[in-house]
Amino acid sequence: MEKRIKALYIITIVAILAFLGMQTYWIYNRYEVSLIEYERLLSNKIVKCVDDYNSIRGKSQSVKTNAMNNYGDDTVFSIPTFSLKQEYGDTVKTTRTAKISTYLFSAHELLGIEPGTPLSNEQKNKAMKLAQIQMKTPADSVVFDASGAKDENEAWTATQNVQTEQKCPFRIEGIDSVLNKVGIKAHINIDRADSTVWKETIDYHTSALAPKLSLTIPYSQLEGKIVSIVVTINPFEVLPGMWQTLIISIVVSILLMVCLALQFSTVLKLSRLDKMRNSFITTMIHELKRPISTLKMCVSGLDNKKLMEDKEIKKEILSETRNALDNLSAYFSKLRDITFNDVEQIPLNIQNINLNDLLENVISAISHPAEKSIYIKNNIDKTFEILADKTHLYNILNNLVENAIKYSGSSVEIIVSAKHNNGVVELNISDTGIGISSGDLKHIFKRFYRGKISSGGQPGMGLGLAYVKLLVEAHGGDISVESSEGEGSCFTIKLPQ
Repeated sequence: MEKRIKALYIITIVAILAFLGMQTYWIYNRYEVSLIEYERLLSNKIVKCVDDYNSIRGKSQSVKTNAMNNYGDDTVFSIPTFSLKQEYGDTVKTTRTAKISTYLFSAHELLGIEPGTPLSNEQKNKAMKLAQIQMKTPADSVVFDASGAKDENEAWTATQNVQTEQKCPFRIEGIDSVLNKVGIKAHINIDRADSTVWKETIDYHTSALAPKLSLTIPYSQLEGKIVSIVVTINPFEVLPGMWQTLIISIVVSILLMVCLALQFSTVLKLSRLDKMRNSFITTMIHELKRPISTLKMCVSGLDNKKLMEDKEIKKEILSETRNALDNLSAYFSKLRDITFNDVEQIPLNIQNINLNDLLENVISAISHPAEKSIYIKNNIDKTFEILADKTHLYNILNNLVENAIKYSGSSVEIIVSAKHNNGVVELNISDTGIGISSGDLKHIFKRFYRGKISSGGQPGMGLGLAYVKLLVEAHGGDISVESSEGEGSCFTIKLPQ
């Protein structure tokens, strides 16, 4: 049985650890999925912020008005153009070219206005339209390969982005301000790629404990200008999105572990009950064996005519027979009383008892082991009387005195005293035995409980003190104990009168 319980204990621990491992692995995977989803939404938000910032730059007054910049006495017009070239053969190859040309015109001359006269925005726009009509050889041209664009719209937008960058450069402070408005704190860096970059690239986390999201977003595709944005993610920002999963997982885990623990606890209780049952049977056989053996001897003596002719021997045999029968009766009474669930079920025959005489009867009936020196001192006044059930009170005193003798060294001194105190009889039984450990003190009145010292080699079922407590409570009283290991014990019984 011990091996089976130990094996079950190991299997239970392994099962709990395996389940916790599986739950941890499952929760980790759920966290990874939630983290990726969180990063995907965050990356979309960052890309939108960059688009919004580019839109702000494109719509800014500086971009609108700086389409014309003063260039000496003339006005500089930057006019973007876009061309599409397709080559035919075995395959059709599309080549897109974006060209940004700079033309020099005098706005005042085009409008026929006196030089030096301030121009309104309306006059500037009119001058630009006239310049586009009269375009000749540009003063400067920059050509970009826009073949990587997915369509003409993307190529045209990239061409406009170049102009926007020239008129209103992309600044770290600007995009940081836009990100901060939506609650995103990031490390931002502006760089130039070796080749044309058309699409943003997203690098998701490499560490689940300290996740970082990295984005590379082009803001001037044709020039290869990019902005790198790195955001450190707080894992606790991800967990709220999976709180339902966490709660279900935790509840199921706790429930399963509690069930396993209760199952193992039940097995241990059943094992202890099995040990108690075996101990109970062994002790019961031992307890019954002594009076039965005595009865057998007495019956054998009664069958001997020669012995029966001696009146003294006959009287002694009959006395031993009565004592053996009394012991059997007391033993079965104890078993009967200990099975009651309610102390009120125990029948009591309350009568006036001389406590000193009752204790003397207990002392005379106690068997004294030959190897022990026993001294029992009766400090109860010879006229001290008490209202109680005589049989039960006898059993209470007998159990406590027997225990004091049983759990002692080579010698023991037992002192019994009693006094009246405000309608209560206080009965004290103290001894100089081996005492009771502090760990056992709170359990000694439980049924079948046997302390470390008592379970070492002394016979018994752990019912004696439980039986005493039951009888005391049946009288409406209370029992307590004070003890120090190695110094002895003192039991105090209080019975109302």
